[in-house]
Amino acid sequence: MTDRQTEKEVDALTGTETTGHEWDGIKELNTPMPRWWLWTFYGTIVFAVVYTVLFPAWPLISSATGGVLGYSSRADLHQNLADVQTANQAVIERIATLPLQDILADTELTRFASAAGASAFKVNCSQCHGTGAAGASGYPNLNDDSWIWGGTIDDIHYTISHGVRSATDPDTRFNLMPNFGVDGMLDRAQIKDMVAYVAGLSGIEADPASPDAHQTFLDNCAGCHGEDARGMAELGAPDLTDAIWLYEGSVASIEAQLTQARHGMMPAWSEKLDDVTIKELAIYVHGLGGGQ
Repeated sequence: MTDRQTEKEVDALTGTETTGHEWDGIKELNTPMPRWWLWTFYGTIVFAVVYTVLFPAWPLISSATGGVLGYSSRADLHQNLADVQTANQAVIERIATLPLQDILADTELTRFASAAGASAFKVNCSQCHGTGAAGASGYPNLNDDSWIWGGTIDDIHYTISHGVRSATDPDTRFNLMPNFGVDGMLDRAQIKDMVAYVAGLSGIEADPASPDAHQTFLDNCAGCHGEDARGMAELGAPDLTDAIWLYEGSVASIEAQLTQARHGMMPAWSEKLDDVTIKELAIYVHGLGGGQ
């Protein structure tokens, strides 16, 4: 009697031995893997074993196996960064010693400083001014040509260095707009009239201002914003005649600012960044398109 468990069955169509497995009448052929595939597979195993011996591979509790070659991708990265830093050191030293105007006069230095400043901007400044430096309500747009504290390279450098209303820097930029409404400097009717007057200066649609509005402006606002309302950078007073607004260009926003002024704060970056980085930031911001 034949033992069926040891009996080999050969597929009649292909002439290949079957494995003995069958599903719904479909039988599995015992087709061997191609030799090239097997040798490739064996090769990968050998390669993996050799790799784990030569290079860092197996994780341990607080480290990993180092490999007999002692290679470290982290050390390799640090070396590459050190090489780049060494190569750039001569340029960095020139930026450190040269005045800002001389840096701007050198195309290669300007290109290098602007690229470095762009990186520093994304790390330190984009949280408020945005990645594209377009700003937001309460945060100035650095791409236009309207500057509260002046847009020359020296003005920008000073503002970055000492900040605006920074409590920790005695040389910070500082101004203060009165609370005309809350402090009772102007009554409710005068506030409404001044809102209409200021809105009209930049073409914002509002109620008509009274004939007395101009005189009210001269008495209360011209000392900082100028008689022509074009602002004074030395006082940090913005131009009221253009369409660029720090706190939105609407009747409601103008009224809110006249009633109880909002005052932002910019850090004094000289406390956190070295002078080379501040120079690079100043050159980058100056080159965005609005620098004077």
